[in-house]
Amino acid sequence: MKPSWALRFWYLLGGRLPQRYREWVFHQATRPSWLAWFTARMFLQVLPLTIVIALALVLGPGAPWPLAIACGSLGLVVGVYFGVSYAIESTDHRMTKYGYPRGAAAAVRNERKKRDQERYERVWRSPGA
Repeated sequence: MKPSWALRFWYLLGGRLPQRYREWVFHQATRPSWLAWFTARMFLQVLPLTIVIALALVLGPGAPWPLAIACGSLGLVVGVYFGVSYAIESTDHRMTKYGYPRGAAAAVRNERKKRDQERYERVWRSPGA
């Protein structure tokens, strides 16, 4: 069962979906593009705080716009980088909130990676290839 577009957007912003969408959430966390979606999710979660900080720098102490934008951009990059650094752990923790065992999403991704590696070896590393 897929959530509506509004619920998907809410999920991208960091919101939690009802338990009836747990299979969809697990599929999102285990599909091949999971890291790209995780990065987009982190970006959307850090962006509002970055904008607030940049505006506070301009409106508060009167910092010039270029400096405020540079500070905000640096904060955005650091925030997304930090979030993506813990993508595996964060995703697995999120899956436990939906009732999956700890490490279930990582196990599915590792199994797919193993199958892909075996297929690669069979096609490109076999004798006579």
